[in-house]
Amino acid sequence: MISQILAVTSINLRSIPQRWGMSLATILSIALVVGVLLGFLAMANGFRATVSGTGSEQIAVLLRSGAQAELNSGFGRDTVRLIETAPGVARDAEGNAILSAELYVITDATKRSTGNDASLSLRGVDEMAPRLRENFQIVQGRMFAEGSNEIVVGEGVIREFSGFDLNSTIRMGPNEWRIVGIFSTGGSVFDSEIWADIGTVQNLYQRGASYQSIRVELDGETGLTELQDYVENEPRLDLDVETEKDFFAQSAGGLSNLIMYLGWPLAIIMAVGALAGAWNAMYASVDSRIREIATLRTLGFSGFAAFVGTLVESLMLAFIGGLVGALITYFVFDGVSASTLGGSFTQVVFSFAVTPAAVVNGVVLALLVGLLGGFFPALRASRVPLLEVHG
Repeated sequence: MISQILAVTSINLRSIPQRWGMSLATILSIALVVGVLLGFLAMANGFRATVSGTGSEQIAVLLRSGAQAELNSGFGRDTVRLIETAPGVARDAEGNAILSAELYVITDATKRSTGNDASLSLRGVDEMAPRLRENFQIVQGRMFAEGSNEIVVGEGVIREFSGFDLNSTIRMGPNEWRIVGIFSTGGSVFDSEIWADIGTVQNLYQRGASYQSIRVELDGETGLTELQDYVENEPRLDLDVETEKDFFAQSAGGLSNLIMYLGWPLAIIMAVGALAGAWNAMYASVDSRIREIATLRTLGFSGFAAFVGTLVESLMLAFIGGLVGALITYFVFDGVSASTLGGSFTQVVFSFAVTPAAVVNGVVLALLVGLLGGFFPALRASRVPLLEVHG
């Protein structure tokens, strides 16, 4: 039986070039399905990696209770003073809390790719902010001066937006800023931000002494628990406390899931079209070889051998299509820089990531199309009416 299956499969595969037009159409349609799916998965994976890869277990983020993002959080200086004296907060050699109270403002800039304005994050920070970001470094220029209209710009902003040349001046809204530095945080979400002095941002945007988030370095393994207990039992505080890693993981989950929920249905809809193409190709394959199949049957070959041989041919075309789609997507999209709206309705710069898991998903979808597209033609091949053909 195995020898019969191998023989029929070999004959079927060698005959593919004889129907190169329909076979090529099948391969390309399946490649398109896989390419679309992998494109969406690469986008979701890249965005998730950028956002969820941001943050540390040793940094806590404090927002107003119930706020899902910095944009809808807010509190005053009194709240910051209470956290400065809270247990669980690490302190430097002078005994000062390692803490950064920050303000988050949305502004606009021009995207390089489209020439249209898009939203950007302008973050007001103090001198402690860089210490509370892993891998932060000024790669060009210097840090802004306190009380000035100077800004430092993340590398992601430089890639995606125009007008942020070092030592140049840019107008954002009613205010002019001078770019004095470019910083990197190793590809995290902070690379999509612009930083300025907290006092200057409060004054120019008429925010008074308000803040929207506090970041603190935690004091050892029990720091988070101690800080959460203090906040919960201090009646003057109305804050939520979580690690920075958890904060960004939650931010990444919603949008990346939405991208995948869009990608899979679209790929499945397209797969139905590819399935029709596979059916036509395999039925044509069987029709062109009916006499050949019937001859093999008269020589003692089983109908099951004809079934398996035809099904393998369909799976092979699907597998080739899946690989072609995966390779094209990898070389075209992997590592390509893009930006999309993040959790605070500002642009987050990330890179597409075609992962091995995504490729496996794409190839499995291709094989499923090949299996369904080849099943009924294979069934027909196994039931060729011998007497009618040779009568």
